[in-house]
Amino acid sequence: MPDVTLRPVTDADRDAVTALRVAPEQDEYVAGVADSFADAERYPEAKPRYWAIYAGETPVGFLMISDDVPPGDPEILGPYFLWRLLVDARYQGRGYGRAALAALADYLGTRPGAEELLTSVHHGEIGSPMGFYLRLGFEDTGIDHEGERVLRVPVSRLRP
Repeated sequence: MPDVTLRPVTDADRDAVTALRVAPEQDEYVAGVADSFADAERYPEAKPRYWAIYAGETPVGFLMISDDVPPGDPEILGPYFLWRLLVDARYQGRGYGRAALAALADYLGTRPGAEELLTSVHHGEIGSPMGFYLRLGFEDTGIDHEGERVLRVPVSRLRP
């Protein structure tokens, strides 16, 4: 697995991170970084936390979670929810997504009650990330949330 780090997005790298893009066939399934920043501002109750994914000194992706959301709000999945995972089209297929989730598992190991990670995906034929998540050990919960299928994985399964 490649060595990646999760780094807070700063003013110095914001433009480079915002410029990251998935392949065109993935556009309908994965929101861009600028949209993610806007969602983080729009939904502070979801307790967004985000990072740039770096391979060495190169930003290759973006990851955002809901971080320890209190129970009770049916609109927000949690307590730990993988809100966005984006690996730039130029860097896909190199293991960076899997490595970023392993780094996220290390972070979640420091968080209270973080035994499970949820995410949600639009299912589709071409470009959907469903297969990626299922290969990593996520399981389909059978629940739909806002038009997306909810998946879950024990955090321990994300570590190599």
